[in-house]
Formats: sequence, structure tokens, C-alpha cells
Amino acid sequence: MRRFGPLHMTALAAGLAFLYLPMLILIAYSFNASRLVTVWGGFSTRWYASLLQNQPLLDAAWLSLQVAFVSATIATILALLAAVALVRYGRFRGRTLFSGMIGAPLIMPEVVTGLSLLLLFVALGLDRGFWTVTIAHVTLTMCFATVVIQSRLVAFDASLEEAAQDLGAPPWKAFLTVTLPILAPAVAAAWMLAFTLSLDDLVIASFTTGPSATTLPMRLYSAVRLGVTPEINAASTILIAFVAIVVVSASLVVKRELVTRP
Repeated sequence: MRRFGPLHMTALAAGLAFLYLPMLILIAYSFNASRLVTVWGGFSTRWYASLLQNQPLLDAAWLSLQVAFVSATIATILALLAAVALVRYGRFRGRTLFSGMIGAPLIMPEVVTGLSLLLLFVALGLDRGFWTVTIAHVTLTMCFATVVIQSRLVAFDASLEEAAQDLGAPPWKAFLTVTLPILAPAVAAAWMLAFTLSLDDLVIASFTTGPSATTLPMRLYSAVRLGVTPEINAASTILIAFVAIVVVSASLVVKRELVTRP
């Protein structure tokens, strides 16, 4: 086994600093008492209090939470069905096309996905707003959720479900009472991943939203174009903390699922 030497430690430290140092600086300056974001004026939480008075930003945050919750729920349900179809039904006709369509958003640039959905909504004559953003986020996050659930379903012991059916349970009841509870940690992890991806999406939302539905990332991006303010630092810090909590929770759920895997 190769030793983890000073060169490896330096490379690791440089990589972590490149990824997380800008976030740490942003978090630190969110507690800056000065109105000038580049000049430290002492520790203060005034901008968090001021943030509570910024109604447009609060409305955008509430809209983002609603979109993320609804889209993550729909995406997880569809992902569960897609994972069952891919794992349980073998080589059915159209499997290759179906699998490719599920995985396409994973590698397709978000600009292409957003533009395609925009053209679709325009062709259908749909007014862009809450539901068009939600549909777009379902399209984006479903493939990620499918990968998470499918990886667990592949390792599932089908004999447990077969035993329930031998005892008289119909297939749908055996799936709901035996398979789904075992898959629950993977389903929860898929939901949290989809929720996080929807919450911080900017590109696809900018293509599919309308004047009545401005998400938090879009509101922050619009504000940054006019100049960074301490309130933006505070809002970004809260968003980072929220996403970090969701990601850590998902990681713990997956870890627990791996430990308790039958």
C-alpha cells in the first residue's frame, strides 16, 4: 500500500481550499458589521436581521422550497417506478431507449435541457411559472434519484418478496409491505438529493420560469449583478447551511442503509 505522503497531503489541502475557501470567506463576511462587503468592520448579525425584512427575498426562498418539495416528491415516485422497471422486467422492448432517456439529463448540459423545455412549454402554450419550473426540475432530478434507488434495488434479495407472495400476499402488497420498507433509506436519500438539486438550480429555472415565479437562486443572481451586498452574503450563508444539512442527512441515511443491508 502506498503511503499518504506530504505531496498527497498538500494536493488534498489545495483541492479542499479551492473548493471551500470561497464559501468560508462568504460566511465570514456575512457577519461583517460594515456595509462595504470587502472591508471588515467588526462582528455583527445585523444583516441576518435585515434579511428578515427583505420581503422579495423571503418570497423567493419560500417559492424555492415549494418547488423543491413538490418536484423532489414527484421525481422520487417516478424514479422508484423507473428503477423497478429497469431491474425487475429484464430485457423488455424499448429498454435501451428508456434507459438512455432516464440517463440523458445526467450528461446533457443544463442549458440544452432548459432550452428544450422552454421550447416545449412555448409549443404547448403553457404559461411559465410555478408548475413549469416544477416539471423542469422533475426532469432534471428524476435521473439522479433513479440511479440511487436502482443501485439499492439491484442488491435486493427477491426471495423475501417471493416468500411474502407464497404466504398469500398479492404482488403489489408484497412490494409495499416487504420491498418498499427495505428500500426506504435509498428512497429517502434519493428524495433529499432531488430536493437539494432543485433548491440550488439556476440555469434550468431561468429558462422555464416567468415573472410570477422567481426562485431564490435567480433572485440572488439578479441582485449580485447589481453589486454584492451584505444581505446577499447572509442569504447565501443560510442557503449553504441548509444544503449542507440536507446533504449530510442524505449521507447518514445511505451509510445507515449500507450498514443494515441484509
